[in-house]
Amino acid sequence: MNKHPTIVLATTNQGKTTEIRDLLKDYPVNIKNLADFGPIPSVVEDGDSFDDNAYKKSSFTARVLGYPALADDSGLVVEALGGAPGVHSARYAGANATDEQRCKKLLAELNHKTNRNAYFKCVISLAVPTGQALTYEATCEGTINNSPAGKNGFGYDPVFYFPPLNKTFAQLSVAEKSKISHRGKALRELRAEFDKIEKWIDRHMPPTEPINCAASNISG
Repeated sequence: MNKHPTIVLATTNQGKTTEIRDLLKDYPVNIKNLADFGPIPSVVEDGDSFDDNAYKKSSFTARVLGYPALADDSGLVVEALGGAPGVHSARYAGANATDEQRCKKLLAELNHKTNRNAYFKCVISLAVPTGQALTYEATCEGTINNSPAGKNGFGYDPVFYFPPLNKTFAQLSVAEKSKISHRGKALRELRAEFDKIEKWIDRHMPPTEPINCAASNISG
C-alpha cells in the first residue's frame, strides 16, 4: 500500500480545511480539498440528520474523484429554538447569507429568551468510492452570547460562548479551538485510529487495473 494515501476533503470551506489539515499535519496522509480538482457537481444537503449529510458528501466525492473522501457536517443546536438551526445551520439566514447575517438572525430569534444553552455537533464521514464509510461524531456544549465577540473562526463562532475558557469560539486561536471543539474531538477520534483507517482504505479501495503493453505482439 502507498504509505501516504490521499484523502480529499469534500469542502471548499477554508476554515474547515485549515482546522483539519492542522489536526492531521503529523500523520502520513496527503490532504487535498475540492480546490485541487476541477469543478464537480454540488451535493444537495437535504438529509434529515448530520449523519445523512456527511455521508452524502463523502460518498459522492469519493465516487466522482476516485479517492477516499472525508466530509464533515456540523451545525449549531439551540435548546430554546427546538434544536434549530441544526442541519440547516449554513442556510439558516438564506442560501447566500454571510456568517454575520446568520449570527444576526440567531440573536434576533433568541431575543428576550433566558435559555441560551446550545451545542455544536459534528459528524465526520470517511468514504471510499465503493460506498463503504467510517463515521465519527462529537459535540461541544456552550451558550449563545448576547452579542458577537472575536474575529477568528467562522460560522457561528462569534456568538458561541465556551464557559470553561470564558471566551467565544471566535476569540480562540486555531490551536485552542481544536482542543475543545466538536470538530477537533471527532477528528482526534479519527486520528487515534489512523493506522486502522489506512488498512481499511487499502482493503476497500477498488483495485486499479494495469495496462499490459506487452500483452499483444503486433508486427508491422
